[in-house]
This record gives sequence, C-alpha cells and structure tokens, in this order.
Amino acid sequence: MTTTSAAKPRTYTSNEPGNAEINCFFESQTSTWQYVISDPATLQAVLVDTVLDYDPAAGKVSTESADQLLAFIKKKNLKVLRILETHAHADHLTAAQYLKSKLPGDVPVCIGSRITQVQSNFAPVYGLEWSTFGETFDIFLKDDEEFPVGNLTCRVIHLPGHTPDHIGYAIGKAVFTGDSIFLPDVGSARVDFPGGDAKQLYASMNRLLSLPEDYKLFVGHDYPSCRNYNCVTTVGEQRKLNKHGKVGTTEEAFIHFRKQRDDTLGAPRLIHPSLQVNIRAGRLPPADTEGRVWMKIPVKYTSDVEFSEC
Repeated sequence: MTTTSAAKPRTYTSNEPGNAEINCFFESQTSTWQYVISDPATLQAVLVDTVLDYDPAAGKVSTESADQLLAFIKKKNLKVLRILETHAHADHLTAAQYLKSKLPGDVPVCIGSRITQVQSNFAPVYGLEWSTFGETFDIFLKDDEEFPVGNLTCRVIHLPGHTPDHIGYAIGKAVFTGDSIFLPDVGSARVDFPGGDAKQLYASMNRLLSLPEDYKLFVGHDYPSCRNYNCVTTVGEQRKLNKHGKVGTTEEAFIHFRKQRDDTLGAPRLIHPSLQVNIRAGRLPPADTEGRVWMKIPVKYTSDVEFSEC
C-alpha cells in the first residue's frame, strides 16, 4: 500500500461558480484527512478537522501536522475565517487551539451545538468540572446554518449516528462528511460510543446519498486495504458501491451489520486523550499546581480483583 505524504496536499478545483479550492492533507498516524477550503477570488478560507500530533508512549504533544497547514496558509496568502470541527473525535487530538494561537485575528473554533451532550457525557469520566466548559468553543453551529467564506457559502448539515453532535459542511458541490460516511470500500463508521445510533447513521448516510450524483464527498478518514489512500468520492459512486449502505440496503440490515461489527471492535488507541482534549475545543487538561498536564485513563476492574502490597 502506498501512503500519502501530508507535506504534499491534494488539490481539487472547479470552474463552476460557487465552488471552493480544496486542499487535502493526510495525517498518517491517525489516518485523518484535514482540509483547507478557500475561495480563490478572495483567498478567504476555513479549516476542517485539524490534527495535533500526540505520542502516547512518550507522553509528547507536537505540532508538525498543524505547522504544515500554517506553512501552506502563509504560502498561499490565505485569510482563515473559521476553524471547523465535524464532531468530538475519539481517534485524534484537534489542533484547533494551537492554530487559533498562531493565526492572525481571533479565529473562532466552531462545532455543532449538540457538543454539549457529548461534553456532559464525558466531563464526569475525566473529572473535568462543568464550570470549565464555559469558554471552550467559540461558535456553536445550528442545523442548516449558513455562513460566508469569501464569495462562497458554507452550510451546516446535521449528520448524527457516529456521534450525536456530528455535522458536515457543504460548500458548492463539495461536502465534508467527517465520519458520517467513508469511501465506498470502507463503508461506515462505528456507532458504539455514548450517543451513537445505527438508525441515525443510516439516515445520515441516506441524506448524503440523496444529494445530486456529481456532488463530491470528502471523508474524515481512510482505511484502505488494497489501494492508495484517498479522500474523495462522488455521491453517484457511493450510491452504487458503498459496502455498508449503497442504494437498496435496508435500515434493518444496516443496523444488524453495525451491531455485529461494533461488538468486535476495541477502543480507539487515542480515545481517552482525544476526548479529554476535544470536548474542550483543543485545550489540554488543566495543569496541576506544579504546572504539569496529565491525561486520565479510566480503569475498570471487578470487585474480586486482589491487589497485594510489595
């Protein structure tokens, strides 16, 4: 299998009015696609699903992936208007706060308004005080809300199922789907996190498949087995080929498949550090009195487990 270098973005352009220039950056450690979406006429841009590098074995956070985005933005002379999240990721840390600190202007970090459900689910798990969530995200986006990106218009689409807060972003004939759908040979995302729901994911996938056939769907991750990494497909291709949800797949069959499949999956490798950071818009957990930052890992054990002293 051939990997794609994050240093060399894939670029998609269109001569049709209302469409953006789309630059796609692949982060190989978490198989995440990050997007820089810009209006060629005004050079105004937004970022989608950025990655903060994290090595759990070393306990090290670094900014190589985010710095590549910053270098690209500077080279292209883009003005970033917003940093957008599709949902609270459980597989990578967002670079939103780091990018906000480096970009000129007070660039808002945005997410769907239902993030509060996810925050309330996970704050107690990690011992985070609800009072610390007052200033996390800058903008909580509502369903079907629209905002300008230069001369272009970005529309928010609620796509629940993988998580309850999940949204996508439509600009022209491009839709940034996050984890609501994957490329046809990968299919669909898991729904076994708190608030996940297979019936809702089925409906979200069908909402995407109801778009015109030539619309492009840009995915949040790719996990290929016998091909190169890719980030985009068309609605027409998904209708015919999506291995879990192509046209003709019944809701009952999809729900049954996802239940069976999710029962075999282990937790994502970075789930605990990711959620602690991502429900706080990219902020690391609060430092202790000595300035040290700790990631918490909940441990479950049965009451009959015995611990002996050395």
